[in-house]
Amino acid sequence: MALTKIKDAVRQAVGRSGPRVLRVNEAFHLTPHMIRVIFAGPELEGFPEGRDGGNCKLLLPDANETLSAFKLRLSGGPAPVKRTYTVRSYDAEKGELAIDFVDHGDTGPASRWARAAKPGSFLGFAGPSTSKVTSFDADWYLVAADPSAIPVAAAALEAMPRDAKGVAIFEVPSIEDKQDIDMPSGIEAHWLIHPDPSVASSAQEELIRGLDWNQGRVQTCIAGESGVIKSLRAFLALEKEVPRADTYISGYWKIGLVEDEHQQMKRAEG
Repeated sequence: MALTKIKDAVRQAVGRSGPRVLRVNEAFHLTPHMIRVIFAGPELEGFPEGRDGGNCKLLLPDANETLSAFKLRLSGGPAPVKRTYTVRSYDAEKGELAIDFVDHGDTGPASRWARAAKPGSFLGFAGPSTSKVTSFDADWYLVAADPSAIPVAAAALEAMPRDAKGVAIFEVPSIEDKQDIDMPSGIEAHWLIHPDPSVASSAQEELIRGLDWNQGRVQTCIAGESGVIKSLRAFLALEKEVPRADTYISGYWKIGLVEDEHQQMKRAEG
């Protein structure tokens, strides 16, 4: 059932009959807590352009699983572990797809796979969706992200007009996790340090509430831990009355829950 849904989503997004099996070209630590994996090869033929920041499903092989055995599973065997990630960038000229993984150690299946990834490693890929922010016509922009959402936030910032103005807030485990993002010069960037993501943080909300709220129309790109997102969503909708059409805000994970449990919670909340 799960594989059928994945295949249907892929057909709608890119017109393919099933997940791609992608091979790693390069993998490295972008920062101490972020691993960048670059995929390349003929499997990327026909990959849609303009999807930076879109979500995708990664299907993870078991440890020591062979490529042939993994492909057999994709065609109808027991479903692999599946996790939701973000397309950081796709370079059609080079034929390279980059996806960033938060390094949680070896406790999570995706982090464990990324930490061990090397040229020739493989996984299944379904998607991608369209980008989360596709138009930029506001007077100013508010962007906020924890490590799980830096890829979508960075993609939005890099796609903005070069004269865009606004505020970008990133919450990371250490100052060494600050990234070089090609954002417009009119975006005021704040990097907040929160060493232990298993402990709830109110730092992003406190900073946002303390802003001198600019005049004019605002668009947002905000994502991260669901508790933070729930509070910020209420603030934007009820106190600042930002129209839903101008608000991308999404919970990407929840303290204490694995992805399947978090997705179930989100469905129950509607």
